[in-house]
Amino acid sequence: MTQSHFAAALLDPDAPVPVGVIDPRGHPAPKRFAVYRNNVAGSLVEALKAAFPMLVKLLGEEFFAAMALAFLRAHPPKSRILMLYGDEMPGFLEQFQPVAHLGYLPDIARVDQALRESYHSADSTHLPEVEFHRLLGQDIAALRLRLAPSLRLIRSRWPIFSIWAANHDNGPTPKPQAEDLLILRPEFDPRPQLLPPGGAAFLAGLMAGRTLGESLDLATGPIDLAAILGLLISGRAIVGVSK
Repeated sequence: MTQSHFAAALLDPDAPVPVGVIDPRGHPAPKRFAVYRNNVAGSLVEALKAAFPMLVKLLGEEFFAAMALAFLRAHPPKSRILMLYGDEMPGFLEQFQPVAHLGYLPDIARVDQALRESYHSADSTHLPEVEFHRLLGQDIAALRLRLAPSLRLIRSRWPIFSIWAANHDNGPTPKPQAEDLLILRPEFDPRPQLLPPGGAAFLAGLMAGRTLGESLDLATGPIDLAAILGLLISGRAIVGVSK
């Protein structure tokens, strides 16, 4: 019996008890293995619940638990460290027929996953606001911003920020419109921030290492540069500036 066969049997309730699983008397131990299998599956489901709290809230605990079982059998953990387990959830939801009518769910899963990634990202020291404003006195089009490793950008054709705010902060009912959001971690806990129109393309340029001028050229239409830079400054997301 290999470790891979044992792991596969743990996640498949229809799989036979692996050869070599015996009790102290040397007899096959299907009941003991079943208990162990249930404990492992239950622990992974709980890990996924903690990882995707917005999905749990939108789908309900019972449905999410059943869906999580299907997920973990299709995507078992690749590491003993479960800190970021579940990164394949958005793609799984795109193919999971019982939620095919809820087209926004994969992007909501991306928000949950990005919040978790941001929380566990490396710490960084932000550029003081005074220093940043001093640099803005130069030719700002040629400047490149070095951004915090905790920063995350999510673009969506769904109102993902409004859905998150409605379920997390008792915000207004979401309107059927595309929304892009930025995840910032100014201190300990990351939070999503709604981006103004054109902001996502601009930020994608900055994150790719382009200059401010080059990133502005990527925006489709006029953007509120002051508002976007204000978000980055208040979110302590700018950690360096260079030419």
